[in-house]
Amino acid sequence: MKKFQTHPIGIDQGEEVLFSDFADGGVMWTGEGPRERRVSVRFSEVFRSVPIIQIGVVLWDVDTSSALRAEVQAEDITPEGFNAVFRTWSDTRIARIRVSWTAIGDVSHEDDWDIS
Repeated sequence: MKKFQTHPIGIDQGEEVLFSDFADGGVMWTGEGPRERRVSVRFSEVFRSVPIIQIGVVLWDVDTSSALRAEVQAEDITPEGFNAVFRTWSDTRIARIRVSWTAIGDVSHEDDWDIS
């Protein structure tokens, strides 16, 4: 559990298109086996510490001739941003993916003191 002290809490959110491989024959659409796509996301402001990230698929365009195998995760999370990561495997064919994310964490306040 993440506990917040007396600092203000910031919430940032957005959407990212991770790929659109259908039009140009990209590997997510034409390939087989383990495949991964990473997109770097930067927050609109820096958090005081590593925030909590909620990420989910909001658009998926997939071929239905095989099983849908996929995972989406936030990785390498820092106060400045994170990597949105999509993975699939086997014979699953994915044309495009868009994700939505929300970051929640403590943020600086104008009255904070920097004693260093």
